[in-house]
Amino acid sequence: MIPATRIASGGPWEDRYGYSRAVIAGPHVLVSGCTAVVDGEVQHVGDAYNQTLTAFGIALDALDRAGASRDDVVRTRLYVVNVGDFEAAGHAHGHLFGEVRPACTSVQVAGLVDPRMLVEVEVEAYRP
Repeated sequence: MIPATRIASGGPWEDRYGYSRAVIAGPHVLVSGCTAVVDGEVQHVGDAYNQTLTAFGIALDALDRAGASRDDVVRTRLYVVNVGDFEAAGHAHGHLFGEVRPACTSVQVAGLVDPRMLVEVEVEAYRP
């Protein structure tokens, strides 16, 4: 049995709260929830579309470090604070994954850790 490989991004919360940005477990790559925080600052405040693109960009960077790509993505999850932002988040998802067409779950949540965050995303990839 091959042990899981953990990948860090250097984000401030990974060490503080004890998690990895991504974990490679056999043919699976699981990416932790990503928001539009870059260098400790929330990007695109008030703009769900661009927050979604930024969050998925962080997730796709983690996949790249794990040796996977967007084409390997089999499941995504979108967590939106305001259900009215789902249309924008969904369009951003379609922009990135329209040809890949992974399984996708979208959920409205009560809030995220910073009130300026509108969207959090998760990605799972499969590399046979």
